[in-house]
Amino acid sequence: MNYHNKERQLRVDLAAAFRILHRLDMHESVANHLSAAVSDDGRTFLMNRRWMHFCNVTASNLQLLDVDDESILQRDDAPDISAWNIHRNIHRAYPGARVVLHAHPTYATALSTLKDPRLLPIDNNTARFYERIAYDTNFGGIANSEEEGERIAESLQGKPVLMMGNHGVTVVGETVAEAFEDLYYLEKACKTMILVYSAGQPLNILSDELAREIVRGWDDFRGASFAHFEQLKAELDATDPSYLN
Repeated sequence: MNYHNKERQLRVDLAAAFRILHRLDMHESVANHLSAAVSDDGRTFLMNRRWMHFCNVTASNLQLLDVDDESILQRDDAPDISAWNIHRNIHRAYPGARVVLHAHPTYATALSTLKDPRLLPIDNNTARFYERIAYDTNFGGIANSEEEGERIAESLQGKPVLMMGNHGVTVVGETVAEAFEDLYYLEKACKTMILVYSAGQPLNILSDELAREIVRGWDDFRGASFAHFEQLKAELDATDPSYLN
């Protein structure tokens, strides 16, 4: 298949993200979806096909979708309906959210089920997300309706992370590497939060001022998100380059 160089690179990076998340055990059967906008207005985007396991995603089998295609769900190659409702509405509402990663990683999902699902600033990793998470505590079940997809998109409130109560998480970013890095650190931060809660002792929560200072420190490295992602891609290249197909 012939792609413009920009779309080809986007396909390669998104396929790599699927494979890496599989290796990190941040996948769930043939569920969960990652998408990336091809057009500048976000109205055409790539996403994994219905019932396609993360370990089998390749650059060429990613599906190109159009948010204005009202007949897509009637086609034989229709995407998963809940994925369509979530990703379509986020890309449509936030053109700047170039990449949308929706997953149910263990610790982030566990935190999302608590009555108070806030990720509190208690160390560097948790403080990375201080004031950068939107919380949706109005879980409406599997997003099989357009209305639920619209509600989820609205809940994001323009922030890079949505903690989806009783559901999981959605992370958005300008590049695959940036969104992946946030999802990676988010799961580590949520693991810390769950482990700290299990200790049953009072939390030593950082001050607002210190948390914001740490956020600024992380921002200084945000442009370097590619470094981690490229090294993980290099590992894929050496052990299973089939994602490039």
